[in-house]
Amino acid sequence: MGRRKSPDTEKPNASRRSSSNAQPDRSRRRRRGRGRNAEPDAEAQSTSSKAPAPPPASEPPEAPERYEIELDPELIDQDAAKVVRRLVRHGFEAYLVGGCVRDLLLDCSPKDFDVATSARPDDVRALFRNSRIIGRRFRLVHVLFSGGKIIETATFRKNPQPDDRAQEDLLIRDDNAFGQAHEDAVRRDFTINGLFYDLETNEVLDWIGGIPDIRARTVRTIGDPVVRFLEDPVRILRAIKFCARLDLGIAPDVYDAIVQCRGSLAMAARPRLFEEVLRLMRGGASHRSIWLMWETGVLDVLLPELAAYLSDTQESDGSTWALFSAIDQETKERGEAFDDVVLWTALLLEPMLEACDGASDRVEAAFDFLEPVVDRLNVPRRIADGVRRIVAMMPRLQTGRPGRFARTPLYEYAAEVVELSAKARGASVKPNRDASPKRKRRR
Repeated sequence: MGRRKSPDTEKPNASRRSSSNAQPDRSRRRRRGRGRNAEPDAEAQSTSSKAPAPPPASEPPEAPERYEIELDPELIDQDAAKVVRRLVRHGFEAYLVGGCVRDLLLDCSPKDFDVATSARPDDVRALFRNSRIIGRRFRLVHVLFSGGKIIETATFRKNPQPDDRAQEDLLIRDDNAFGQAHEDAVRRDFTINGLFYDLETNEVLDWIGGIPDIRARTVRTIGDPVVRFLEDPVRILRAIKFCARLDLGIAPDVYDAIVQCRGSLAMAARPRLFEEVLRLMRGGASHRSIWLMWETGVLDVLLPELAAYLSDTQESDGSTWALFSAIDQETKERGEAFDDVVLWTALLLEPMLEACDGASDRVEAAFDFLEPVVDRLNVPRRIADGVRRIVAMMPRLQTGRPGRFARTPLYEYAAEVVELSAKARGASVKPNRDASPKRKRRR
C-alpha cells in the first residue's frame, strides 16, 4: 500500500523538507524509494565500516560568526544570568546554550535554561554552594534555586577522536572528554541547538551555521546526518520533535537520513525511546509528530501496531488523527500535558479497541496486544496496566456505566480518554466523573 495522506480536515504539513510552505512532491519521493514503504538501508542498520567517519572536533573555525542580537531581558531567566555572570567574573568562559537560545530566537518561551562553561565541575561547585555534581557518563553541575529551579551547567565537551572507537561502530557510548567552546558546538545534534549567547556582548556565537537555519526555520544536523543518526539513533526522534513542536521544515538530506537510518532505532536504549515518544505526545504537537513518524517509516520500527492500523484505515476515517488533534488542543488550553497513562492510552486506543472487539475476555486481549509494545519500548508496568484496564472498560465507560471502576484512582484518567475520544468523533457526551455503581436495595 502506498504512503497515505493525513485526513484533509487536519493536514499537519509534517513532511515539509525546507523552509518553504509548499508541500513536497510526494510522487517523486515515492519513485525514488523514499518514505514509509522504503526499506531501511542495510548498511545504515549494521553500521558497517563503509560509513563515513565523524568530523574531527577541530573542523569548525575557532572564531565564530558573531551576530549582535539583543534578546528581550524579561524572557531571560535571571538565575541563569547570575550563573553566567559569576563564572565570567571569575575568569571562565560561560554562555547560555542550546534550546533556550533557539527558543528565544524563534520567539518561543524557553522551558529550561542551560549554561556551558570552560570551568570544570569542581570549579563550578566551588563557586556555587547551592549546587551539586551529578552524572557518571559525564559530570555536570546542577545549580539549585528557590522553587525547585535547576540551572544545568556543563563544561565544554568535544567529540571522541576517531581512533577512540572502532570504525565499524559509530554508536557513541562515552563522550566524557572536556573541550573548548567551538568543540562543544560541533558535538551538538542540530545547528539550531548549537548556538551560544554571550550575555556580556549581547551576541550569538555561531560556529555551525545555526543562525541561517533559524532564519530559514529548518532542522539540519551538524555534519553528515547519517553519521549523526548512527552515533545516536534517538536524534531521529528529536528531529521529528523539533519539526513538529516548533513548526520547522526538515533539510532534504536530513529527511532522507531519517528514512535510511530508522532501523538503527532498534539499537537505542529502550527507556530513552519510551521517554522520547512521550515527549512527542506531551508537547502539543502529537498530530504532526505521529504523522511524520508514520510517513518516514519510523512508526513501523517503534509502534508497528499503530502503523499497520493507520495504513489499513480508510481515508474517510480520520478518527485517530482527530484524536491526536484533540490531545494537542486540550494540552494548549490546559497549559499542561495529560498524565502519561492518558497519553499512552490515547496513542494506542483505536488499534487496541479493534484488537479487543469481539473478544470474550477484553482484559486478556488488551494484554496480548500491549505486551510486545511493553517489551519493545520498556513501558513501565504502572502505565501498561492502566492502559489495559482503561481500554478493556471502554464500552462501559462510553455508555456511562463504569460500575466499580468509578471508585478507582484510574477512573479520572479513563474519563479524560473518553472525553478526548468523544471530541475527536464530534460527540458532546461526557462521562459522569461522579459516577458510582448503584447498589441494589436489600429486601
